[in-house]
Amino acid sequence: MTALKIVLWVLLALAVLAALVLALAPLRRTLLTRPVFRLYRKVLPTMSQTERDALEAGTVWWEGELFRGRPDWQRLLAIPRPALSAEEQAFLEGPTARVCAMVDDWRVTEQDLDLPPEVWAALKRDGFFGMIIPKEYGGLGFSAFAHSEIVTRLSTRCSALAVSVMVPNSLGPAELLLHYGTEAQKDHYLPRLARGDEIPAFALTSPWAGSDAAAIPDYGVVCRGQWQGREVLGMRVTWDKRYITLAPVCTLLGLAFRLYDPDGLLGPTPDIGITCALVPRDHPGVETGRRHFPLNAMFMNGPTRGKDVFMPLDFIIGGAERAGHGWRMLMECLAAGRSISLPSSNTGMSQLTTRAVGAYARVRSQFQLAVGKFEGVQEALARIGGNTYAMDAARVMTAGAIDLGERPSVVSAIVKYHVTERARQVVNDGMDIIGGKGICLGPSNFLGRAYQQLPIGITVEGANILTRSLIIFGQGAIRCHPHVLDEMRAAQNPKTDEGLLAFDRAFWAHVRFVSANTLRTLGSALTAGRFNRAPGQADAALQPYYRALGRLSAAFALSCDACMLALGGSLKRRESLSARLGDVLAQMYLASAVLKRFEDQGRPADDLPLAQWALQDALWRAQEALLGVLDNLPQRALAKTLRVVIFPWGRPWKRPSDHLGQQVAQLLIAPGGARERLTANCFVPADVGEPVAAIEAALSATIEAEAIEARVRKLQKSGTLGHDPKANVRDLATAAFEAGALGQEDYAIMQKRNALRDQVVKVDDFPPDLHRRPTA
Repeated sequence: MTALKIVLWVLLALAVLAALVLALAPLRRTLLTRPVFRLYRKVLPTMSQTERDALEAGTVWWEGELFRGRPDWQRLLAIPRPALSAEEQAFLEGPTARVCAMVDDWRVTEQDLDLPPEVWAALKRDGFFGMIIPKEYGGLGFSAFAHSEIVTRLSTRCSALAVSVMVPNSLGPAELLLHYGTEAQKDHYLPRLARGDEIPAFALTSPWAGSDAAAIPDYGVVCRGQWQGREVLGMRVTWDKRYITLAPVCTLLGLAFRLYDPDGLLGPTPDIGITCALVPRDHPGVETGRRHFPLNAMFMNGPTRGKDVFMPLDFIIGGAERAGHGWRMLMECLAAGRSISLPSSNTGMSQLTTRAVGAYARVRSQFQLAVGKFEGVQEALARIGGNTYAMDAARVMTAGAIDLGERPSVVSAIVKYHVTERARQVVNDGMDIIGGKGICLGPSNFLGRAYQQLPIGITVEGANILTRSLIIFGQGAIRCHPHVLDEMRAAQNPKTDEGLLAFDRAFWAHVRFVSANTLRTLGSALTAGRFNRAPGQADAALQPYYRALGRLSAAFALSCDACMLALGGSLKRRESLSARLGDVLAQMYLASAVLKRFEDQGRPADDLPLAQWALQDALWRAQEALLGVLDNLPQRALAKTLRVVIFPWGRPWKRPSDHLGQQVAQLLIAPGGARERLTANCFVPADVGEPVAAIEAALSATIEAEAIEARVRKLQKSGTLGHDPKANVRDLATAAFEAGALGQEDYAIMQKRNALRDQVVKVDDFPPDLHRRPTA
């Protein structure tokens, strides 16, 4: 208790000091603010224009509330629930379902090595490539939520299908044209993109500048040249790009490069900056067509190159006046695409795993018991169900934010990283459960391709290691903090007196903020958050989680300020600490999304175990991340003090219990509302000859046969069946029927179950020459 008394005295002294300095504003600015201001300006690291563009791009949304230390839960619950329009719902159930039925993933990956021509034709005809393009340009004009729902469903069927649709609707020519294109560019290209007459790709990544996209070596030089029989002002561009999705089949290439003007043809600036242009594939000098081979995924992906390719300035998106604005354009548009594409596709992959593996665990039995009833398997099923619930909640909430006009750059990084990482856990757990069936590829393996392709989502649109260690907190600490960005802007103000006044306001607001969060954190910790705010209209069973998140938010805000104060600019280089702080923020966001989902869906009682598992898991992960920060903070005295303030009674949160995990597992292995809601986007074919449809049919047949099988096993144990060789795990029903112990109707039920079970557990085999194996 001695340490606690010291902390309380320190807090009291701070409160008195704060009252004094606030009461004496002129004296405060002279004696206190001015030296701090000078020091701040001295230690503040220089910031390039590209860094500033990245930092200021997008908007601050719910993550800003989590940074405040006192989230406004009424604001969360008041966010409109995303919903499909009648037109969007019809598209999901019509063209989307039809195109899913047209694709055989095994044939795509083993024989065609591409989507069939009729599928490409359907995608163009039905407008899949123009979902984000407004109707006035011939597009569908769908919401971001509809875009997400469609991609999620396509991803439960075939990755090549999903990626081919999501890329034209993500960051690329259409998105950039809508925001920055000239009217002539919009009128020409957007209708063609909407009809599928143009297939777009966007080339950003370079072999020498992957994650460091701002350092791309591809360049253009402003010059004069011949274009359509006359001399025009243009540029000669040289590029070498790789990993460009749809590049092998694109007809319109979006291209990012750095533009130079050494002769001053556009003005006095020789280094104009990153520029984005649209280049037709058949433009002289453009090289595309070759393919990469990304882990047996058959979506089109490959390199593109060009050397000294002359193009007029009209090729620049937005025209010549947008030259050098490319990085800002990319940063401002990145949040929307990154919020939808990978979160949707990886959630779809997880929904497929949840539905198929859950059913498989009921159909497949070992030791005379369905494998889904073994506690070891139930642990994996609980992770599958709980993670999928959290992922889908975050996907829906984030897509809804885009429709509200937000461009949440920090949230987009959170969902990109954490949804793809949880998808990796989900699919790995699914593979563990289905065992040998999962490791043998073939037409009946519903999970093998997803397992192969997991690293793609981890790698693209910002490698996960970089996203976690540099972007989530590195950008969030400044962008979402209520005062830090104001302080930085004030310190960078070239007018010293004006900057000092602005800094004074921001700095002392920051002092009040830290003082309040310190008191709030300690109070919440001592009372276990029992008096924290929770929305009265929220479900009673989940109100403790609102309070716990309020406590965690205050502790997070205090820890952020303490780390920034203690480490200053070096915090940026301490990536492990930044990553852990980012983990805390991310887990709070995921937990918020879970709370929002449960309320939005009408508080279904069946879903409560899923929500509780996801919330307990998020709180535990956040707690461990925060403890990791304190364990590794170099200033040990500060770390120990923070630990007393934040965790005076030790760790408050635990991992989800075995009992809760078993409840979640039971929801996955039995038909019901919870299972349907959790896997609502999963495409289930009508043909029981297909693996997922066979599993669904086998699940129903297994449940129907369970009581009969229990009677037969009882007969077997009693010795009624004697020593009949057929009284084995496979043919027991036949032995009972032949012994007269099973009626014709019951035997027919068992035979139906057996036939479907055998189809589900079947593993494909091929001739020794695998290159000549059949494709179906």
